[in-house]
Amino acid sequence: MTLQDRVQERAFERRWWILAVLCLSLFVIVLDNSILNVALPSIVRELDATNSQLQWMVDSYVLVFAGLLLTAGALGDRFGRRGALQVGFVIFGLGSLASAMAETPNQLIGTRAFMGIGGAFIMPATLSIITNVFPPQERGRAIGVWAGVAGLAILGPLAGGFLLEHYYWGSIFWVNLPVVAFGLIAGFFLIPTSKDSAAPKLDPVGAVLSIAGLMTLVYGIIEAPEQGWTEGRTLLAFALGSLLIAGFFLWERQTDHPMLDLRFFHNPRFTAASVAISLTFFAMFGSIFLFTQYFQFVLGYSALETGVRLMPWALTMMAIAPNSPRLVERIGTKLVVTLGLTLLAIGLVTMAGVDADTAYANIFWRMIIMASGMGLVMAPATESIMGSLPLGKAGVGSAVNDTTRQVGGALGVAVVGSVASSIYSSNVVDAIPAGTDPGVVGEIEHSLGFALQTAARLGVPQLADAARNGFVDGMQAGVLVAAAAALAAAVAAFLWLPARAAGVEREEPPVDGGEPVPEPVGT
Repeated sequence: MTLQDRVQERAFERRWWILAVLCLSLFVIVLDNSILNVALPSIVRELDATNSQLQWMVDSYVLVFAGLLLTAGALGDRFGRRGALQVGFVIFGLGSLASAMAETPNQLIGTRAFMGIGGAFIMPATLSIITNVFPPQERGRAIGVWAGVAGLAILGPLAGGFLLEHYYWGSIFWVNLPVVAFGLIAGFFLIPTSKDSAAPKLDPVGAVLSIAGLMTLVYGIIEAPEQGWTEGRTLLAFALGSLLIAGFFLWERQTDHPMLDLRFFHNPRFTAASVAISLTFFAMFGSIFLFTQYFQFVLGYSALETGVRLMPWALTMMAIAPNSPRLVERIGTKLVVTLGLTLLAIGLVTMAGVDADTAYANIFWRMIIMASGMGLVMAPATESIMGSLPLGKAGVGSAVNDTTRQVGGALGVAVVGSVASSIYSSNVVDAIPAGTDPGVVGEIEHSLGFALQTAARLGVPQLADAARNGFVDGMQAGVLVAAAAALAAAVAAFLWLPARAAGVEREEPPVDGGEPVPEPVGT
């Protein structure tokens, strides 16, 4: 038995322990995307941050994270995925430490951006290592567990609320450090090295174009709700971002060492699944953005109470996602993903029926329908993306999967949030008392929380009622937009996503290098 054979055998024996380490690594990344939101009021008090600074504390992480995913995935394929994971841990841990000790808003914005670099290396590495460690017959179930953990981002308000009730705002970053330390140590001893032994030379032009294009596009998406979708800065960001991404695709098409082989998109299994993932996260991020505000500002729950009431969503996804591959084995990927997206759309449509005094018991079942749909979609769609690529390109494949999630999610928050915000603003403006300072009027029209605070301070209950009802009207319209996106994804999946994979897959993945396998062809 050769050394490589022994490494493969040990990796196979430890594969479920490896999965546990990778899922914990993923959990700290997805949680960090949402946990900061509940700490923003505390940061305002402690660091005297402005609204613009608060926005960029959240967005600087997303911007860097989304922009670097493709490049980080390609570097992991070339130099080693365990190494990429370890580098990501170190950067993420240092960024968490610096964020917890930040003394000014601008420092926190910078340290959050630094954390985004680490996250961009960690997230694609987790999925690409799973793809290389698990044999084809078990890979779908392993990815199902991974997808279930990815859905736990919704628990951010619960974790954040608990920490803020007992500790100071920086605790949301301190809590990352034990996970990072464990991931570094356990990963070193458990996770094997894997990379693409046939990787082409580096593609610096493609890397620069992808980073610049994705960052510019995401910047435009983030700024559009605040600046306006037709304002000059927004249009410039969209135009420049689109031009850079088009340049990236043109360069990748003609270079002899592309970072992303565009022939992957000829496979309907890869492309249709990517569309399904993107629109699923469009609907999820956009609706959760509204639901967390609805629970806290309209129904009056605290951050911790909101997190508790969102737990059924997370637990349902955790239960269904790991088991969805079993259903795929029976009826195929096409029907499972289409069913999941249809359920998600139905659940969102039912959420359009809630109002300002709907009881939680009448909301609970609607969330279960949505979570069930998402649980059916994420694992099969993710496995379709990963399974349609050669194992040597697992890092790039994972990065494409993660990039579609991030861009789709950011666009969902922007579009769904803008629809809800425009309706809220038109409804609340008539209830603002005459003679109110114009600056205050602007804040009321853009912030439900500020409107409620102002109504309480001025003793104007009709303003509070108008703000709550206006937000509910906006949320009802917003979730219908999200439902339309989910339904469009269901149609795309039914028309173009193959029921099953075809082609030859390697029974034992290459753990320490290895030759890439032929690309499967969808049927």
